[in-house]
Amino acid sequence: MLPVMNSNSWFPSVFDDFFNSDWMPKMKATAPAVNVKEDASAFTMEVAVPGIKKEFCRVNINADGNLDVAIENKLEHKEENKKEHYLRREFSYTNYQQTYVLPDNIVKDHISARVENGVLTIVMPKATKDEAKKIQRQIDIA
Repeated sequence: MLPVMNSNSWFPSVFDDFFNSDWMPKMKATAPAVNVKEDASAFTMEVAVPGIKKEFCRVNINADGNLDVAIENKLEHKEENKKEHYLRREFSYTNYQQTYVLPDNIVKDHISARVENGVLTIVMPKATKDEAKKIQRQIDIA
């Protein structure tokens, strides 16, 4: 049995007031799922980007040496069938941007990225501590 949410009840508004406040701004944002794997040679980050083309993904190393990942959803205007209309429409994607602090043992000038089958994969090869250095650059997505 599914719970019924009644808009006249005080119960949902208490949670709305708590979660939809400036105190918890992340609750309003939509973030893609992110997996991070590690093996002996690299860290691999997988970001869910279903339906997003590689042209709308941006990955770079910023001036502080951190990894910036941005996904910009570009909506295309399409003519809708006038005989049909949506009773409910939930397909909605927003822009996403996140900065990740990288470990010291990453070779930042060898980071690579690709989009395939709805997943943005970022491979960050490991290095010895002497090889890691501060580099600012754009990462091309294959």
